[in-house]
Amino acid sequence: MESIVKIRGLTKYFNNLHVLDKISLDVKRGEFVSIVGSSGCGKTTLLKIIGGLLRPSEGDVKINTCTSETALKRKEIGFVFQNPVLFPWRNVIKNVELPLEILNNKDSRELPKRLLKIVGLEDFENFYPKELSGGMQSRVAIARALAFEPSILLMDEPFGALDEITRDKMNLELLRILKEERTIISTTIFVTHSISEAVFLSDRIIILSQRPAKVEKIISVDLPWPRRAEVKYSEKYIELIECIKKILKED
Repeated sequence: MESIVKIRGLTKYFNNLHVLDKISLDVKRGEFVSIVGSSGCGKTTLLKIIGGLLRPSEGDVKINTCTSETALKRKEIGFVFQNPVLFPWRNVIKNVELPLEILNNKDSRELPKRLLKIVGLEDFENFYPKELSGGMQSRVAIARALAFEPSILLMDEPFGALDEITRDKMNLELLRILKEERTIISTTIFVTHSISEAVFLSDRIIILSQRPAKVEKIISVDLPWPRRAEVKYSEKYIELIECIKKILKED
């Protein structure tokens, strides 16, 4: 399977603070890859560099053979941030339409409605963010990111503010959404502090060391697809979680 993201020698400084140190890795087309590590190690910084929102101090990132900045301009990348960042004065449908307005794309009027149906919010298009639960706001943010019809979805701790029960539901919802959008989204890179979430969602998990972050280890998640909630009771699932915890503790 071909690599859609190629990272080589990625290093990042913020003034004198050394955040990332010579990170190199590939992400293959069709993969769901999670990035985990201790708090403040540089996970979000790495994701923003991959997405073209930050420039590295050294090294480079290639997305489909072009720079990440070019891929971002071409709308090949969709970004879901830690907070939904919805405009409170715009209703749900208007929040999802925002990327199309920016692109001045008036020929895709049906796309926002289709995306709301995919994320299960077709009956809430006229609601405002304050009228939605945290999980519903997260779904709106995902729909908005999909409005660009990107091939790569970058997600930065999108469910971190949710309670555990809602978070588990959103994990299942995310996998359902990505399956439904499989002809558009080919690859997902997901930052999380939750080891169990990373194991449940991922094909591979990138474990970063403490700052300055290096790739400590890459774990392949050998669990069956499609992922069901029942997998969380399996011995393999629990073993993977304990393995990653041990690596992080030893770092």
